[in-house]
Amino acid sequence: MTPKRIVVVTAGLSTPSSTRTLADRLSRDVSAVLDERGVDAELAVFELRDLAHDIANHLLQGFAPPKLEALLDRLDTADGLIAVTPIFTTSYAGLFKSFIDVVDPEALDGLPVLLGATGGTPRHSLAIDYAMRPLFTYLHAVPVPTGVYAATSDWGGDGDGVRSLSERIRRGAEEFAELVARTDRSGRVRDPFALGSPFGDA
Repeated sequence: MTPKRIVVVTAGLSTPSSTRTLADRLSRDVSAVLDERGVDAELAVFELRDLAHDIANHLLQGFAPPKLEALLDRLDTADGLIAVTPIFTTSYAGLFKSFIDVVDPEALDGLPVLLGATGGTPRHSLAIDYAMRPLFTYLHAVPVPTGVYAATSDWGGDGDGVRSLSERIRRGAEEFAELVARTDRSGRVRDPFALGSPFGDA
């Protein structure tokens, strides 16, 4: 059986990054759930901070440099996407949105997506539902019901916040794995000659 191809995109700006940590935790649980179901998975992790200049160049020039092109090609035939962003000023990071702006909308059509976000306070936890989920729904992706938000307080110690985060990660992973296991987009081929936008667009 062909392994399920899962793309992991993380938009953390610092190193180390709690956003990357959450992406790794989600990836680990997704892999474990798929393995329990006898499904092989091939995960590829992309740090958007390493592609920031490429994303800006693509927005300005309309062409993706090789490293960004590799991510876009992989996303086009992926069976699932794990997307994690920090929350700034009550919404997703500008780098995250800039990346979405250079993705061919058809690449996300019908694609299962596990949404994750990080922030300094639990007050921003609803950003997944009022900012991220509508964005992916508009692009005809299929976000799973459970989005996973991790505040700074969720990472330390062994209290209720830590247990709750682990439970949400596991629940989101199970929902995502169920969709991924039924998805097959390996035959999709993006048209390399298709224009991202008409010549007349500004």
